Amino acid sequence: MDVSSEMIHGLLPLYITGTMGAGAIAVGLIEGVAEATALIVKVFAGVVSDITGKRKLLALIGYGLAAITKPLFPLAQSLDVIIAARFIDRIGKGIRGAPRDALVADIAPKERLGEAYGLRQALDTVGAFIGPLIAVAVMLSSVDNFRLVFWIAVIPAASSVATLFFFVPEREAPPKGTSKPTLTLKAIKALPHAFWIVLSIGGLLSLARVSDAFLVLRVAGLGLPIAYAPLVLVAMNIIYALFAYPAGKLADTLSRPKLLAAGIIALIAADAVLAAAPSLGWGGAGLILWGLHMALTQGLLAAMVAANAPQEVRGTAFGLFNLASGLAMLLGNSAGGLLWDMAGGSATFIASGIAVTGCLALLPLLRETRETPV
Repeated sequence: MDVSSEMIHGLLPLYITGTMGAGAIAVGLIEGVAEATALIVKVFAGVVSDITGKRKLLALIGYGLAAITKPLFPLAQSLDVIIAARFIDRIGKGIRGAPRDALVADIAPKERLGEAYGLRQALDTVGAFIGPLIAVAVMLSSVDNFRLVFWIAVIPAASSVATLFFFVPEREAPPKGTSKPTLTLKAIKALPHAFWIVLSIGGLLSLARVSDAFLVLRVAGLGLPIAYAPLVLVAMNIIYALFAYPAGKLADTLSRPKLLAAGIIALIAADAVLAAAPSLGWGGAGLILWGLHMALTQGLLAAMVAANAPQEVRGTAFGLFNLASGLAMLLGNSAGGLLWDMAGGSATFIASGIAVTGCLALLPLLRETRETPV
């Protein structure tokens, strides 16, 4: 699914601002609403997965919705259809996200949570740079035919649903008599204090970290030809994929707060470089730092959520974590698009760098948690 999604997303910002004639604020709003929708839906999908134990079924529904929306992109004749397709696609992502993340923790040994989530992030990211490479090849061979790229993206999307359906077993339902979680204030308050610290840091990072769409716009603005625009995501995701698994393994042996601090510092550095970049070379350096930040933080945060949430409410915990991240992402991307239109791309990345420093103040409150609470 990542191959399919990134084939589209690597070109969508330029398609929206070029072919559709919309501004950067439209990109920011579309990306913010789309991603926030996905993360908010994860709350309810996580609760349902805890109650029923049907992790695979929910993931299958989510991946299926995403696959169904893919033909809408090449068929779209207006921005409204693009918005609708992105919205439905992200609903699908929201439905599958928390059950899938909880299933990883259900299966993986407790002492290897960091490694497990690092591997998941690495494999996700491999798809995320293969997709843009295919998009570049098609754009070059078809003389910038956006719609052809979008049609080809339908194939890997359908393949992902078939793979899940035929090759992934369903998790067994909770034993009879097991207490079933509900999304109540009491249940939410019962989650450990450490979980809420991790949630707060994740929310602040989502607020500060703008969508990949702005990376595409920023580097394209430094002189990158349109046909090569998907290479922005390729460059960033190669670094992400290379370092995600090693970073996950380190999270099982080294201090997780220190590793998280390194990831935050990498994002601050990426923002600074991208804000001041005078050329494509500097833009590439910013992408490397951005990918390093993603590798150091995303799998690590997932492992920290799993390590601080009891198994019976693990799906709910992932849902709440992603709700906070989704709301922050909506605000951050909307503000980023507005800043871009008012003051230029540099202002967006300067604001991101300033906002992310708040995460460093929360790090001293974190404690090491190696095993999932019972």
